[in-house]
Amino acid sequence: MRDIDTDAIKSHAARRFRSEYDYALFEYYRSAKVITYLERAGVTLGGRVLDAGCGGGGMPLSLAEEADRVVGIDLAPRFRDAGRRLASERGLANLHFAQADGQALPFADASFDLVFSHAVIEHVADAARYLRELARVLRPGGRMYLSTAPYLSFAGAHLPRLKIPVPIHLLVGRRAAFGLFVRLARHAPWLLQEPEHENSFIALARQGRLKDDDLLEKVRVPRLREHIRRAGLSIVAETLQLTGTFRRAPAPLVRWLREAPVIQDIVVGNIEYVLARQEP
Repeated sequence: MRDIDTDAIKSHAARRFRSEYDYALFEYYRSAKVITYLERAGVTLGGRVLDAGCGGGGMPLSLAEEADRVVGIDLAPRFRDAGRRLASERGLANLHFAQADGQALPFADASFDLVFSHAVIEHVADAARYLRELARVLRPGGRMYLSTAPYLSFAGAHLPRLKIPVPIHLLVGRRAAFGLFVRLARHAPWLLQEPEHENSFIALARQGRLKDDDLLEKVRVPRLREHIRRAGLSIVAETLQLTGTFRRAPAPLVRWLREAPVIQDIVVGNIEYVLARQEP
């Protein structure tokens, strides 16, 4: 079982926005939580592994310590100065990176034993096609890890937070909320919780640029389950984690909130799946 070093995660979280290298290190230490989740679900981390949206490369770096061969791909080559450097520093010869589109993977069918998609699907233009591609390169009986958050939740909205935690995106809709935060970043950043180095809205505003909305898939729990089914994948394990405020509610209420169609996409702050490719 992988040890979760909470002190190291906290330390690297505090400086993760300094550079891509620092963010990759943060992802490396945080990945212990994902690996623990998989181990508890009975998933073996050996064989051939694909990280389909690896960012700077911290997650595949961690996976390469367990698996035979790991490939990390990303649409933007963020791994060039981070993942490759870290792999070299640790002498990992079984870790490889490539610039590629997860919606059109350059790999043969059934190429991998395990596929990772960690907080990626919400940034994909065609989520259904992306999942079909991941299923295609997964061997029959193989496993997939998928994580994301509903776009109506604070975490899934990918928006800054006001110092007074008002859910603006629920009150006025996402498009209006996004425009409001762009204006606040330019003219009143003191109203936002995050400091400049943790807030791309403010950082870009100071450069005279506007933030682009990169939330392309509006994740909702029922819709995601349907995407999974249509991709030919079955659910081995599903975890719908409520945000902190709601987790403290009585257990019967917590269970109801997780599955209540009207509210689950607001109160669920993280979704984790272990999926399997269905046998032909």
